[in-house]
Amino acid sequence: MDKLWAMQVFTRVVECQSFNRAAESLDIANATVTASVRNLESYLGVSLLSRNTRTLRLTDAGARYFRHCTELLRQVEQAESEITEQTGSIQGQLRIESPAAFGKDVIAPLLAEFCSQHPELQVALRLTDHPEGLIESGTDMAICIDSVSDADLVARPLYQAHYIACTTPALLEQLGQPQHPAELDPARCLGLFRQSSFTATAWQFQKAGEQHELQPAGKLNFNSTDALIDAALADQGFIYVLDVFVNRLIAQGKLVELFPDWETFGRTFFTVTPKSRFVAPRTRSFIEFLMASLDTQRRPPVNVQVELQHGRT
Repeated sequence: MDKLWAMQVFTRVVECQSFNRAAESLDIANATVTASVRNLESYLGVSLLSRNTRTLRLTDAGARYFRHCTELLRQVEQAESEITEQTGSIQGQLRIESPAAFGKDVIAPLLAEFCSQHPELQVALRLTDHPEGLIESGTDMAICIDSVSDADLVARPLYQAHYIACTTPALLEQLGQPQHPAELDPARCLGLFRQSSFTATAWQFQKAGEQHELQPAGKLNFNSTDALIDAALADQGFIYVLDVFVNRLIAQGKLVELFPDWETFGRTFFTVTPKSRFVAPRTRSFIEFLMASLDTQRRPPVNVQVELQHGRT
């Protein structure tokens, strides 16, 4: 019996609270996971898990063994990573999970450059607005927005994005350059709505104590940032979107920011990693690369408050 492998399977079962989910995250058959845990219990002469058709929990012996396994596996991974770092080579597969819009517009365009710096590395990027648990899915790093609601995750602030109003140069030439948000025609403003509603979110601006709110009433409304930006690029109207999604388009002259001297609300993007795992060099390198690639002027301070609750949203 490969005891180290059996420890890895056992800890994954505990982390996932399921034999089936552990098998999926390890990409092996359910029967292999079951046999591995049974062989480990037979070798140790104790029952590690108490299980029935609905629940799975550690026995007292299993809880003690799990703590030792977690620490031992962390040390093994750290030792392997230190040797790999000495060779100057980052290898293996980096598994990333990101909200669809951020992954498509921000992360994906950077991957070619990152992979060219580390030719022995493979990157798998999952784009989803319905995230799975990092541990259960075997994810190395994920992007979360606004708050991190799982005490088993370590969060690092990555980017403080702010909403900006923008449109194409062609539409500005046609309609004229507004000098104040109140000059925007709501009928030419395209809306973005959340998953649970078809009502577009209001646009909010503030400057020197003055506040202005606009309710978009344009003919097009979306629950997709990508679709909203595509409509704007087609000269369909004004949009109000997080700057991180349009910085590149503004730099290319395809879109124009309307009110740069007005403040708007923002949202914070975080990188998150599982607390129970050693952060491998490939993960650390990508986080550092990602931070260096984004606008450092809008990055929140490292002591930003991260809301910790029970359960991940």
